[in-house]
Amino acid sequence: MESKIESLVQDWLYLPDISERWGVQVTEVRQMVKDHRLIAVRRGPNRSLQVPAAFIEDSGLVKHLAGTLTVLRDGRFSDEEILEWLFTDDPSLPGSPIQALRENRGTEVKRRAQAMAL
Repeated sequence: MESKIESLVQDWLYLPDISERWGVQVTEVRQMVKDHRLIAVRRGPNRSLQVPAAFIEDSGLVKHLAGTLTVLRDGRFSDEEILEWLFTDDPSLPGSPIQALRENRGTEVKRRAQAMAL
């Protein structure tokens, strides 16, 4: 499964890089992961926690991402399944769900997530 995610997600950020970008303590970013508002995956030779760069904007999380993650987790999707879904092209959107979220089309993405979670 990890190789599928590796092929879908091109760019990753380390938690300290995110905290620096946002001007917050790294513990705040870790808490977001713990609170399931953000997905982090252990990768690389050091197995360090990394977050898909597409989740992060200079001002914070991509709008509607946390809510979408909640809907999918409530639907019993694993982090791997969520990442795969977010980064796989959906012709009905068009583009991937994460692209749609980044383009402020969160309502469309959440609607699809809710339908999948049922």
